[in-house]
Amino acid sequence: MALVAGSYERFIWGFSLKTLTNPSATATGASPSETLTLAPLFSYSAHTGPVRCVAAAPRAGLAASGGADDSARLYDLPSAADLGPLLDPSAAVSALAFYSRGPVPRNLLAACDDGALLLYDADGFALLATLRAFPRHEAVEGLAVHPSGRVALAVGRAGALAMLNLVRGRRSFACRLERPASAVAYAEDRDGGDRFVMAAEEKVSVHDSVDARIIHQMDCGKRVLAMAPAKNGVLYTGGEDRCVTAWDLSSGKVSSRIEGAHATRVKGVVVFDNRKGGSELSNLIASASSDGVIRIWDIRTIGNGKPTPLAEANTKARLTCLAGTSLKFFTDKLQGNVKSRFSYPDLH
Repeated sequence: MALVAGSYERFIWGFSLKTLTNPSATATGASPSETLTLAPLFSYSAHTGPVRCVAAAPRAGLAASGGADDSARLYDLPSAADLGPLLDPSAAVSALAFYSRGPVPRNLLAACDDGALLLYDADGFALLATLRAFPRHEAVEGLAVHPSGRVALAVGRAGALAMLNLVRGRRSFACRLERPASAVAYAEDRDGGDRFVMAAEEKVSVHDSVDARIIHQMDCGKRVLAMAPAKNGVLYTGGEDRCVTAWDLSSGKVSSRIEGAHATRVKGVVVFDNRKGGSELSNLIASASSDGVIRIWDIRTIGNGKPTPLAEANTKARLTCLAGTSLKFFTDKLQGNVKSRFSYPDLH
């Protein structure tokens, strides 16, 4: 798997999670012991302003970053290459999202501080359409694409919610929220119900995707700065409480929590999207904090006191965002055994 993190200092980092085997254990006849480590892939001074957001195609070797310099950049993870910028945005890029069909990324969506939403074809990254999510004075704070790829949700800094029809290329619905939301995501509850969740200060609300009615409202105690839904009906949140909390979307209650997961605010949470439930990847999550630390956790140990992270990396920067991919062949690529299954144009 791979992680991509952005920082206030304009840098972007890439890491891969590698398994290390202790050779001394085998030499003594003992069972070989394995440990996980976050191995650096790259670090680039990607933008001329703070990195506002990052995104990664869930099961492909492609990532993107958005900056306060009115640009987005693309990265090929298997080759650790910076593919160059997308210069179409006319304002700071505040949110990014990939839409993938199976392992293949189909579209990249980039939301901006001028209320625009740019829709790209992921094959060549031609700009397909520019949609108006909000008026020019209202920045987009959060963005989510429905699993069908037909619609997207955007939340605005001034307190608006918009639904965008990606097939027809226009906004189909908009309303004002009681409180401005900072993040939005599509999710499923334990029974497979189609939901979306929004974070507004310390509250996270769970809504029915059909009629937008509120099903649960969860109080996280302090401001929520990051959240990530899992396939098993669980939502992970992090923020100013410095914890990583797992919520059951069916009941709206806490199912487990990592107390003191970080020493500072949690700025990013990643759930690794692995379709094979028996894979070890399906038991791992990642979190990042504003002091530059990235940690990997085994969700099976949450709730048994304070768990020990399986791996950790310190960028020594003020991290602003985190994204990840469960790319299966990624470790093999690092060992030189396979090539990237995708080819992207060099945009420099």
